[in-house]
Amino acid sequence: MTVSISSQGEWQRILGSSTIVVADFYADWCGPCKMVAPTFESLSTKFSKPGKITFCKVNVDNQQPIASAHGVRAMPTFLIFKNGSVAPSSKPPGRTLGGPGGSGGSGGQRLSRPWSFSLFDFFNAFLTFFGLYFASLFSFDPYKAAENSDFNVHKPRSAIFGRGVAARQAEGRQREAARPSGGVRTLADVGGS
Repeated sequence: MTVSISSQGEWQRILGSSTIVVADFYADWCGPCKMVAPTFESLSTKFSKPGKITFCKVNVDNQQPIASAHGVRAMPTFLIFKNGSVAPSSKPPGRTLGGPGGSGGSGGQRLSRPWSFSLFDFFNAFLTFFGLYFASLFSFDPYKAAENSDFNVHKPRSAIFGRGVAARQAEGRQREAARPSGGVRTLADVGGS
């Protein structure tokens, strides 16, 4: 069962009478507070034990002295009290607004690379876009044409790139290796010999 704190005296009485107090500092206007409220209520129903574990809800708008005494700056904030004092908790880096990030930067420091304009990158993107556009525009299967296009940046590059002399020689060697051996001759053999 969740106890709604209505005064400073009630708060002090609960902190003194229970071994463990789980406090939810919330606000009526806070969207995330409304979303987490049913879960907090179900935990309260399952785990509350009179005199040992008490679940409390503290409205920060109505009980500002209690919230400020415990340094509550954001809603919802959950604090666990053991024998009247806040239990130690871990605060990982980068969880506080303007605090140091996880990569060791100073508070509020911008860690990303500054934006810069590169004419080469712009031209490369422009050429890739229109290359894929025209390759897929004039085909019966545009998706397949774009996949097989030399402008596809996700297509793995083969060892043979381009249609130069070396590429034609390599293709010729592949054809020769694929020819049947022995006395069988085809029309391709007649034209290539």
